[in-house]
Amino acid sequence: MHRTLPLLILPFVAACAQAVDSNPAPVEPAATVLGAAETCIPVVQIRTSRVRSDRVIDFEMTGSKVYRNTLPADCPGLGFEKSFSYATSLTQLCSTDIIHVLQHTGGSVHEAAGCGLGQFVPVSYVR
Repeated sequence: MHRTLPLLILPFVAACAQAVDSNPAPVEPAATVLGAAETCIPVVQIRTSRVRSDRVIDFEMTGSKVYRNTLPADCPGLGFEKSFSYATSLTQLCSTDIIHVLQHTGGSVHEAAGCGLGQFVPVSYVR
């Protein structure tokens, strides 16, 4: 027996598809790639994270190493809120992990959009 999907499902599926921009806008500060991308970075070595846009986060590590993570798609509100949370049962933060934008409203903070991370690319800032 051959079955077909009702036409009502097709617009829903199309609405769920997220466009991925293959040429994201330039990110400040500019950075030079220093080596191959890595899948994970050690959590204990993350000194600070700097949100650059809805799609880019720089992880500054102990020892002055910096990893730029470009998310596969925009993460709504990330560039505005400039803060996020993550949970991992490992000692590493990996490209398979999900971050959540921390939304600040009325004196409280709550988790908002969840977004997947990309690869961690070692970079140095262009001065």
